[in-house]
Amino acid sequence: MASSHVSLEGVVARIRPARAIEGLSAVLMPFTPDGRPDLDTFARLLERTLQAGLTPAVNMDTGYVHLLSPAVRLQVLDIAKDRLDGGRFVAGAFVEDSTGPLRERYARACHEIFVRGGTPIVFPCSDFKRLPGSQVVSLFAQLAAGTPGLLGFELGEAFAPFGRIFDTDTVKALIETEGLLGIKHSSLNRRLEWERLALRDARRPEFHIYTGNDLAIDMVMFGSDYLLGLSAFAPEAFALRDRYWLTGDARFFELNDQLQYLGAFAFRAPTPAYRHSAAQFLKLTGGLVHDTPPAGAPSRPASDVVVLAEIARGLQAFFDTDD
Repeated sequence: MASSHVSLEGVVARIRPARAIEGLSAVLMPFTPDGRPDLDTFARLLERTLQAGLTPAVNMDTGYVHLLSPAVRLQVLDIAKDRLDGGRFVAGAFVEDSTGPLRERYARACHEIFVRGGTPIVFPCSDFKRLPGSQVVSLFAQLAAGTPGLLGFELGEAFAPFGRIFDTDTVKALIETEGLLGIKHSSLNRRLEWERLALRDARRPEFHIYTGNDLAIDMVMFGSDYLLGLSAFAPEAFALRDRYWLTGDARFFELNDQLQYLGAFAFRAPTPAYRHSAAQFLKLTGGLVHDTPPAGAPSRPASDVVVLAEIARGLQAFFDTDD
């Protein structure tokens, strides 16, 4: 989906140097070789994300939320509550596999997250995709009423068939919806995201636009925060990159380039196979013992490991020389 022309001057004018970036990082759900969710290793990845200085996001696309049973999704929430010991986390309110009125399904899913101390992000589903924009806005207003606040989620169809990108009028109304704290924007389209940033700045500056564009992670330069699957590969590297931006360190660009190399490679078509790339990378770097994807999930060839190892060495160089 394309938006109106954006001039180079307009893009450059959007750059926000020395800004504190809010990093939310989706946590990978690893699987055992016999196909079971590896919850113990997941818990370690969760703690690692928090220790790196990022906010963990669980039950997301990176967490294979669509393949987890409702009972396992609740286990994931309990692990986040217990292991993070009061620390902030975000969790997907996923209802694609449940039945009943849509608002009630989402309300139950959000409640399960709220009572464990998390912030829900309303995951799209097939029924949600069919709602008119005005009903989308009404749904968010109802779900957010009387709560600490929640997040919305624009998801491109490259990630899931039930994904939906909102029209401009819907985005304007959502930005002004009380209790909606921000939106994760995963269209993989810079121009659409720049448009949302301009609307945010004009209408509600405290509203967060979390880029989900793993092919353009430099969107943080222009005022986006992020909720990425790519940061699951190397949360410490993302946190270091963010510190470089905050302190005005030009190494931001070199590290961002290396991370974007990883993103371009891992998020090539078919896009959902990036989750297997994450497992391969984490195994290479000591975060996982097994990189086996779950049954039916798209996978990457073993030959990818050679390229991932080269990228891992490039990222490690920043920590070997960082002062």
